[in-house]
Amino acid sequence: MASETSSKINRLLKKWPSGTVAVLRWLEKQGVYQQLVHEYEKTSWLRRVGQGAYAKSADKVDWPGGLFALQQQMGLPVHAGGKTALQMQGYAHFLPLGKGATVSLFGLPDTKLPAWFRQYRWAAKVRYTTTSLFAGDAAAGLTKREMGTFSIRVSTPERAMMEVLYFVPREESYEGARLLMEGLTTLRPRLVQVLLEHCASVKVKRLFMVLAEGCRHAWVTKLNLSKVDFGKGKRMLARGGRFYSKYSISVPEAGAEQRGSARRT
Repeated sequence: MASETSSKINRLLKKWPSGTVAVLRWLEKQGVYQQLVHEYEKTSWLRRVGQGAYAKSADKVDWPGGLFALQQQMGLPVHAGGKTALQMQGYAHFLPLGKGATVSLFGLPDTKLPAWFRQYRWAAKVRYTTTSLFAGDAAAGLTKREMGTFSIRVSTPERAMMEVLYFVPREESYEGARLLMEGLTTLRPRLVQVLLEHCASVKVKRLFMVLAEGCRHAWVTKLNLSKVDFGKGKRMLARGGRFYSKYSISVPEAGAEQRGSARRT
């Protein structure tokens, strides 16, 4: 019996990528049922991350390892996006991603994170947003990011920038978004085109083009904007800001956000 148990745990550890969480449903598919999981806990093979979720005792797990379980074991439509995805792919290097940083995760409407993920103390604060921003094609602009022994789905830079703009101006500043756009000199126009056509937010599409054209990126000239629905009517991000008639949107003047913040302090 002891030999069988030892053999089973060895097979499990080989299938279980280091640094990731394993949920009970996945463990049971490997033939490790709840009673055996409790035995592994007692013998210090496993440790509990939360209700129905476990990590190898010697493993240090962080949010990517938890996200792996959400995606690969639970099949949830959740991914890392926004500024988090930009930094993971070499952009926005000036933004913090370690302790004290905020990680942006996105999911489809009505997709809830399990309690073990919400309650675990990850190294970074997790901001989870459910949205149908790309209702026409929810998987458009997603890619795999290798994390060593495993991979997770994250937004491409093209999609991630639009996700950043989704939060402007309530949770992200216009100036911060402009600085991020400046570094996106190599976006793929074909993918940008697809995302613009599928994006459900008029504000996001207008802001994206205002910033891209303002940065004079070469890939902008390859877009066919006649196929993009920019909606009707005016949009206003700031009173008394700069109005772009081409896209009917008002944005803050340079430095206006900082001045406003200084007045509030």
